[in-house]
Amino acid sequence: MTIPIVVLSAGDLVDAGLVSSLARPGGNITGVSGRVEELNEKLLELLKESMPSASRVAVLGGAIAVGLHRKGMEIAARSLGVRLAFVEVTSLKDLDAAFETAAKARAEGLVLLATPLFAFNEMQVAKLALQRRLPAIFWRSGFPEAGGLMAYGPDRAYMWRRGGALLGRVLKGARPADLPVEQADRFRLVINLKTAKALGLTIPPSVLGRADLVIQ
Repeated sequence: MTIPIVVLSAGDLVDAGLVSSLARPGGNITGVSGRVEELNEKLLELLKESMPSASRVAVLGGAIAVGLHRKGMEIAARSLGVRLAFVEVTSLKDLDAAFETAAKARAEGLVLLATPLFAFNEMQVAKLALQRRLPAIFWRSGFPEAGGLMAYGPDRAYMWRRGGALLGRVLKGARPADLPVEQADRFRLVINLKTAKALGLTIPPSVLGRADLVIQ
């Protein structure tokens, strides 16, 4: 018996080889893609807009994520007048060393690539960023809620509702193969002003005015 699967907050299911295409999954899997792999350049842009004078930014992520997104981020960085230092983080025990490497590279801010390591350790990552006085941005709203500076990513509550709707259709007999994979189309910007103050950073009104949630 093949068990139908509805995936929530997934990455690129096509690149992962889990579905044939978004429109026609073709197997026993469908769901909702958070499109977080597409956000890296946007994260860099928002960080730079929040720190107009910044010229050096560190990008932290796993080896695969760094390899996949390095070229695109370097192109975006050149257009923003920013130099990037890529730092690979493979395990939790590497976090301290990664932040030390970023500091030695004279980074003025951090972009955290989508990785479970950061998602499952948001409080520790936020603490290290504050200790090193490095404004950091991630895609999950839990990051600024844990003390990080900023997050920009898909509205997860909305994604879960959409995933629930897909699950309901499957439970009523629909085949995942016939249900197109949905892609996130609602995104939220969350800013922690308390952290900004601790970092001595003033968020420009042009950024603050676009925030969906401001933590004070």
